Amino acid sequence: MDKSTKPRILAAAALMIVFAALFSITVFAAETEGEAPPPALFGTFWSLLPPIIAIGLALITKEVYSSLFIGILVGAVFASDFSFEGTMNHVLEGGIVKVLSDSYNVGILVFLVILGTMVCLMNRAGGSAAFGRWASRKIHSRVGAQLATIALGVLIFIDDYFNCLTVGSVMRPVTDKHRISRAKLSYLIDATAAPVCIIAPISSWAAAVTGFVKGEDGFSLFINAIPYNFYALLTIVMMIGLAVMKVDYGPMAVHEKNAALKGDLFTTGASPYDNGSEHTEDSKGKVIDLLIPIICLIVFCVIGMIYTGGFFSGNDFVTAFSQSDASVGLALGSFFGLVVTIILYMVRRVLSFKKSMACLPEGFKAMVPAILILTFAWTLKSMTDSLGAGEFVKMSMKQSADSFMMFLPAIIFLVGCGLAFATGTSWGTFGILIPIVVDVFSATSHELMIISISACMAGAVCGDHCSPISDTTIMASAGAQCEHVNHVSTQLPYAITVAGISFLIYILAGFVQNPWICLPVGMILTIGFLFLMKIFQRQDA
Repeated sequence: MDKSTKPRILAAAALMIVFAALFSITVFAAETEGEAPPPALFGTFWSLLPPIIAIGLALITKEVYSSLFIGILVGAVFASDFSFEGTMNHVLEGGIVKVLSDSYNVGILVFLVILGTMVCLMNRAGGSAAFGRWASRKIHSRVGAQLATIALGVLIFIDDYFNCLTVGSVMRPVTDKHRISRAKLSYLIDATAAPVCIIAPISSWAAAVTGFVKGEDGFSLFINAIPYNFYALLTIVMMIGLAVMKVDYGPMAVHEKNAALKGDLFTTGASPYDNGSEHTEDSKGKVIDLLIPIICLIVFCVIGMIYTGGFFSGNDFVTAFSQSDASVGLALGSFFGLVVTIILYMVRRVLSFKKSMACLPEGFKAMVPAILILTFAWTLKSMTDSLGAGEFVKMSMKQSADSFMMFLPAIIFLVGCGLAFATGTSWGTFGILIPIVVDVFSATSHELMIISISACMAGAVCGDHCSPISDTTIMASAGAQCEHVNHVSTQLPYAITVAGISFLIYILAGFVQNPWICLPVGMILTIGFLFLMKIFQRQDA
């Protein structure tokens, strides 16, 4: 038997056993139970088991859809107290149908489809190819291409969804030209999405965080917490260090070696987003055929977000952002961006109206993998919500708050990492942990409250960054057009490295309570670690 297939056969056998066990239990329960009581496992550690199962299976089997569905199924079994009928109803009515009926989720899906259509339009018009040719004359190295990707990701700090897809669309031709693997591109996109948004005062993430701080000046706390957001800041240091020092380790090293030496951008051969939309239909395309649509998209999305926040009804710019609805704003902005793009190509006679309309189904097909994974991820989150995962974390945090006061920022960081990793949501983690932090520290230590709020944000972003079921991680895979499991497995060692350093620095911050001492120490540790990996890389070569 081939050694590579043995783990998959074992995993498949394990899945069959899980299915058999679950359904035997559900049938038995359906026969013995009458009226279904509230979930017996509500607010216990078992509420975190469904996402743990889904994530573990995805990493073992390298297959995302079935892994997520099994996690959903386990969650539904727990939520229905092992009732067969309740399980099926919960999967559909309380899960898939519910998340696809949510207006916020639908707005994100509309945004995804329109972005996919615009990417297809820019490719067919030759704008992406023209930009790639122009960039190849301006950017002469793999280091330069990576730094340009990082710079663009930092500049587009308004929203993480928008960041992922826009940076991917613009930089894919450039990174492909310089033989940078899609796994590395997806890491750079993901690492400049949530980690940058969480330290940007004007962003949808800042608005979310300030909304969870009750009884305090939320925006002021957010500003003061930025220097303490060690994970986000050290992630930027990590990216720049990886690019400039030309060092890679873990699975990413294999992908980068294959890309640089063989021109193989995917390594595993998996390219779920390759549906032919990359091919250029017209040679008349110029750089403006990519830049004008992207600029219009950025402008319209900003206008759309501040419109939903009441900017045109009298609110100031910052207030409008803090009250904005990112889902509606991005959907509105992308729609008007699409209209301008079609008109531009018709006026320039680059694409006819008929060819532009043909890009609509192509754009939708290009985003089907992301839409499927997002739908299953949202459904899995609804399972953990119905099992009271948030209540379990709240209770655990309050019990440990009094005993480990100085170590609490580091503990909060770990809890935020674990909760966001298991549930795939940063914002849900904010909503659970930030009110607890404010309640614990508001009457004791204001500085420790700021550090702990920042630790909560950093941990949530870290868990979100690592999690295969995070919508931002899924968007980064879509933006780079990279196989999702490849993206997750290659970026995990980098994210875990920064998380470990951040944890140590939060222990230091609990005692020192000065970011200008702690942050330089974290930067030194990050660069020192990369130097160490560089030495190992040379020895292996």
